[in-house]
Amino acid sequence: MQKVWMVTGSSSGLGKSFVKAIAEQGDFVAAATRSKEALQELENLYPGQILPIKLDVTDKEQIKRAVETVINTKGRIDGLINNAGYGYRAAVEEGQEKDVDLLFQTNFFGPVSLIKEVLPYMRGMKSGSIVNISSIAAVNTFPGSGYYGASKCALEGMSSALQKETEPLGIKVMVVEPGAFRTNFSGRSLKQTELQISDYDATAGLRRIENDHSHGTQCGDPDKGAKLVLEAIQPENPPFKFILGGDAWEVYRQREQMQNEEMRPWLEKSRQTTF
Repeated sequence: MQKVWMVTGSSSGLGKSFVKAIAEQGDFVAAATRSKEALQELENLYPGQILPIKLDVTDKEQIKRAVETVINTKGRIDGLINNAGYGYRAAVEEGQEKDVDLLFQTNFFGPVSLIKEVLPYMRGMKSGSIVNISSIAAVNTFPGSGYYGASKCALEGMSSALQKETEPLGIKVMVVEPGAFRTNFSGRSLKQTELQISDYDATAGLRRIENDHSHGTQCGDPDKGAKLVLEAIQPENPPFKFILGGDAWEVYRQREQMQNEEMRPWLEKSRQTTF
């Protein structure tokens, strides 16, 4: 049976690769994006399999209408991939409230609203898959990415509880932590603070947009990454956390080793705090 997927942030990067990978495996995909025109090429390649939907994930009414459109069109939603999001560069002290609020509305509260809209249908079917695209920044956040990392940590914390709540209902939840993939993330999906404090030039300042030359050099292939994520969510018991990319695995390994070294000397004293 043809499955019905919904993908946000689908007009570019990993999102567009998800749309293509889903169509290639014969499924139907509702491609939610703020730029429907960017999907015209894929619509032509896979006629009848792609439904572009204009969506701003910070708008709850648009989210509600988008999910209703998919249900009215296909009668079901088998999978949701929360991919829409963007990066924000600022030292913690430099972060501006309006920017941080919009970042969390996009990277965290938007996915939450979408999940809450699709869950009634998935609960009714006693099946479904929810894939939340996080970042390796949730494992180890670099200077200048504190707020971005925090938004992804929030997404992962919520997803951890969600997985335990929905597993008995037949609904699978997976968090994906990608490393650097060759998309236009650093060119198009990266914003930064207007406030720049010179004391942070040697830390957060090194990662300001004007100093970031990674665009076009990232090691990850988004098409391969999207196909692998779809493969990983298929089994009856998929991994909850899926680290995507060799560079992401290296960050994870180094952070785990560093944490063990930091925490081990305090283990016995920590145990002594019990009554």
